[in-house]
Parts: sequence; C-alpha cells; structure tokens
Amino acid sequence: MSGNPNPRTVRKAVIPAAGLGTRFLPATKAMPKEMLPVVDRPAIQYVVQEAVDAGLDDVLMITGRSKRALEDHFDRVPVLERQLAESGKEKLLKEVEHASELGEIHYLRQADPKGLGHAVLRAKIHVGDEPFAVLLGDDLIDAREDLLREMIAVQERTGGSVVALMEVPRDQVSSYGCAAVVPVEGEEYVRIEGLVEKPSPEEAPSNLAIIGRYVLHPGVFEVLENTPPGRGGEIQLTDALQTLATREGEGGGVYGVVFKGRRYDTGDKLSYLKANIILATERDDLGPELSEWLKEYARSLPAG
Repeated sequence: MSGNPNPRTVRKAVIPAAGLGTRFLPATKAMPKEMLPVVDRPAIQYVVQEAVDAGLDDVLMITGRSKRALEDHFDRVPVLERQLAESGKEKLLKEVEHASELGEIHYLRQADPKGLGHAVLRAKIHVGDEPFAVLLGDDLIDAREDLLREMIAVQERTGGSVVALMEVPRDQVSSYGCAAVVPVEGEEYVRIEGLVEKPSPEEAPSNLAIIGRYVLHPGVFEVLENTPPGRGGEIQLTDALQTLATREGEGGGVYGVVFKGRRYDTGDKLSYLKANIILATERDDLGPELSEWLKEYARSLPAG
C-alpha cells in the first residue's frame, strides 16, 4: 500500500480521566481512581510517563468533578520540596520533582459523562488539525514495551487512525470493543474492517480486543460530532472508528497493532493487585525481600 502523502508528526496526547471509578468504591469515594497507587506512585503517572517517553510532551487530561488531586499531583509543592531538601531526603525529593517535570500538562473538564467518544471530542480545540494519541488510564503498558511509538509510526505511514489490539479469551470479549481484521501485505500491522463494542462471544468478529491506546487522525472529531449515542446512551469512540474504517481518502482507514507484551488493567481489582506485586518484585529496593516473602506465603496456601 502507498504511504501517507502528508505525514504530520504526532506531538500531543489526550488522557481521559473523568470516570467515577465505581469498581473501586469505597476507596474512590473521595479519591480519583487514577490516583490509586501502583507500588509508590499513582497509576496516572505511569500513563503520563509512557506518553512522554514516546515523545509526546504536550498532554491534555480530560477530567471531571472531584479530580483536583490529579492537578495537584503534577504541580509543584515548594513547601514539601524544601522540607525534603532540608531533611537530606534527596531520593524522595527527586521522585517528587519528577512528577511535576514530566511535560506540559493541561486540564479540561468533561462536564457530562457521555462516554469515551465525548471525552475525546472535548480535546478538539486543544489538538487542532493534527494526529494525536489517546491513552486510557486504566491500562498500564509495561515501561519496557514500545507499543505507543510503534503505533505512531504506523499512523505516520498510513495517514489513518491506529488502535492497539490484544488477543483475549473468547469468554471475555464482551468487556471490550472487538475488531474484524485483514492482514496488510508485507506489514506487521493489520487493517480493520469492522468494530463491535462489547459484543457477546457469539457476535464477536474475533478475539482481538481494543485496549486503551489509540493514535487518531483529527478527522475523528467531525465524525464524533455526528455520531449519535450508542451502547449505554454514550457517544462511543468505537462507533466513530467504525465510520473511519470504511472511509476513503484523507483520514480514512483504521489499522491495528497487535500487542503481545505486558499490560495491567488497573480498572480490575485482581489485575490491579497483580500489577502492584509484579512491579514491586522487579524493583531493586523491594524485589528480593518481597519475592522471598511471596515464596514463603505461597507454601502456606492450601493446595487446590
């Protein structure tokens, strides 16, 4: 296939973070779900770090009510920094300063919870007429993976939109948007022919699920503006991508990068706990002692 005749560099990331976090109540009654700690930093910091590592240092966070803690976390706290410096806690000081130095972070509210498509549409003025990435805060991609950079490269080559896909067990497809795909000759990415939001296992076109990473052509905004509410009465990004998948010309076409690396779904309680354990065991300061304790604890568990 021919490459994109007018490539534009992806520079901006949009992170929707307006969800209520009901699956983690009562912990999220007064604290944003994105601020739940994964080891010793909030989940949202891993997502912002991923965007910055991929070269996207202009980040727009779409927030909602009771999300002020997100802004506070990425802001400077001179009093705390001074106390840490005076106490000689240089390592902690660097960690605190790092969060406020990640990049240029902007905030915009999604006043009405009308779905992911509506949250993305709120970014229209900030993004303008250029391709951009969308990173969902529930999905943590292992820092050693290069998924987002790969997706950006595919977008620049094709000129369309790109989603991250991952194989899931057939009985779990109803929790995701699922894709019908065809291979692209000579390429590792695939072309998407159809998308279905949260299908039953019988209706699913495949077991390839969309996970929370997108690199979108700005044409998605015009489609979202004309997309009626879908499943759950919300404006579904999946529906807009379905329209783009069948569109010819500028901004048309949707492609998929099949991800086989490590991902943690921090919106799911069990996966969230696993993420904490796995990431902690891989740290030099926690790993050895935690690993030994885990082995000992595992031996004490009943068989079966």
